[in-house]
Amino acid sequence: MAETRGSRAPAAPSLHLFGRGGPGPFAIGAVERARDTRGTVRRIWGYLQRQRLALGVTAALVVGSTATNLLGPYLLGQAIDRYIVPGDLPGLAHLCLLMLGLYALGSVLTYLQSFVMAGAAQRTVRDLRNDLFARLQMLPLRTFDQRPHGDLMSRLTNDVDNVNLVLSDSLTQMVAGVLSMLGVAATMLILNPRLTVVSIVSITLLTVAVNRSVAPRAREAFRQQQAALGGLNGLIEETITGQRVVKAYRRERMVIAEFDTANGELRRAAVRAQIFAGFVGPLMNVVNNLGLAVVAGVGGWMALQGLATVGTIASFISYSRQFGRPLNDIANLYNMIQAAIAGAERAFEVIDEEPEVDAPSARPLAEIKGDIVFDDVYFSYEPGVPVLKGISLHAEPGQTVALVGPTGAGKTTIVNLLTRFYEIDRGSIRIDGQDIREIKKDDLRRQLGIVLQDTFLFADTVLENIRYGRLDASDEEVIAAARLANADQFIHRLPFGYQTVLSERGSNLSQGQRQLLAIARAILANPRILILDEATSSIDTRTEKHIQEAMLRLMAGRTSFVIAHRLSTIRDADQILVIHEGEIVERGTHQQLLERKGFYQHLYASQFRAAERRRSAADEGTERIDPFPDALAAT
Repeated sequence: MAETRGSRAPAAPSLHLFGRGGPGPFAIGAVERARDTRGTVRRIWGYLQRQRLALGVTAALVVGSTATNLLGPYLLGQAIDRYIVPGDLPGLAHLCLLMLGLYALGSVLTYLQSFVMAGAAQRTVRDLRNDLFARLQMLPLRTFDQRPHGDLMSRLTNDVDNVNLVLSDSLTQMVAGVLSMLGVAATMLILNPRLTVVSIVSITLLTVAVNRSVAPRAREAFRQQQAALGGLNGLIEETITGQRVVKAYRRERMVIAEFDTANGELRRAAVRAQIFAGFVGPLMNVVNNLGLAVVAGVGGWMALQGLATVGTIASFISYSRQFGRPLNDIANLYNMIQAAIAGAERAFEVIDEEPEVDAPSARPLAEIKGDIVFDDVYFSYEPGVPVLKGISLHAEPGQTVALVGPTGAGKTTIVNLLTRFYEIDRGSIRIDGQDIREIKKDDLRRQLGIVLQDTFLFADTVLENIRYGRLDASDEEVIAAARLANADQFIHRLPFGYQTVLSERGSNLSQGQRQLLAIARAILANPRILILDEATSSIDTRTEKHIQEAMLRLMAGRTSFVIAHRLSTIRDADQILVIHEGEIVERGTHQQLLERKGFYQHLYASQFRAAERRRSAADEGTERIDPFPDALAAT
């Protein structure tokens, strides 16, 4: 929109392309607060529970593969005691074949459990991503003002992908590991309780010591890494979007330096996280080796004392490895697990945002006449910083109301309040006598047609971009709307006409062409109330002259609010409201305001006469048309 918001300060850290005051959003220590890890895991489990059948099948497969892994070491001990020591080669051959088949079955079961769990994980992540994207659509615009867009994109992509990696690859490993540890402990108790106590106690004590010393630091480091990644994505998104401005002002070096700083913050956070995560694997290997040494030493002594057989000791050594292996696997997956928890927390943080909802008493809005009243309206984007102060106006059905004034005066804010993009602080806004806060927002916005200065077009065909104004419109209705906006002529010159696919944000069209498509979209919507915010600011004088008749036909019979600096747009308005520092300082028709010789007359003298001279010269063909007409802001 045309208007800036003056002194409004963002409520959350934001990115600024050309310099920052203070540490900015990449001061990692200030970004993340303490998290509820257990609560996050419970919420992820809530999503997983929707895949009960797949989880049940996976659990059965995990139990089967764990059982085969448990039988292997037991058969190894039996091979030593029953066949190798006595020298029974035929019996040993049969047992070896049995063990070979058992391990093959375990491999098949492991593959199947990974296959089934991968499908369940993808469906779970799909549900999480759907909920996150749906909540983004329900959030008020204030949320997007306060958060860098790249950070929101990072939550929807990188953070959710981290959850996907753990659910697909790591969850079954962890479950199988826990079952294996329980099974190993039970089997070991049956074989030799004394050696079991020695083995489990030594490994458990060492493991707990490692987790208590390293795990909390690794978890915090990964949270900081995810925050830094979101900030970097925000800078990338902002820089790419503003690439024209970067090049126009030759700020490539500054942008590169800012990226290098942000990238360095991410590098430092990532190195810290990986260092802590890297500690865990080697430490767990030390724990396992120490446990094996204890088991081997104690087991050897027991064998010499006749308290255990050689085969039992061999089984114990194998079981000790199996008991320690799940702990080692979890340690090796620790960085993925922590990144997934941090990512899930960031996703749930957005899902928990308060959505934009109607009041419980909100009523549907039927056909309206378009009688609009602002009654002593006050509004501020931030508490204590008023933007509008006591705005009162009355637009009768079918009237055209022009809003003029310096940049930042509050013109765009007025129409933002009419659309309920933001809620007022005091006063009331009524349509046909109904307070808009008591009207369902969808019904209200269905009655509004909006054409903004910054036209947004989607990466779709020209036909579908116009049809966005009314999705059930036929192709003929879309083409008729384009003709009414005088867009049909240039559309036919495109490579595939109405089926031409536009690039992102319509960058393969000129600014004026994008404006014409936006006007056609509004015409197709057939609203009762029109909002034209600098709708013709990017259209040259000759093009504007061609569309004036179509615009007048569009506004006929509709209540229209026009924010424009072009004399031809506001001269015929039924009333002109002059906004200055959030207040209406003058109101009347064009002629009445000129006769008062006040603020409006000063704007007219300094801006409009120069515009008329340029228009006359252009009509006579003696002057090149200025593609950047003077703004009304200069006073």
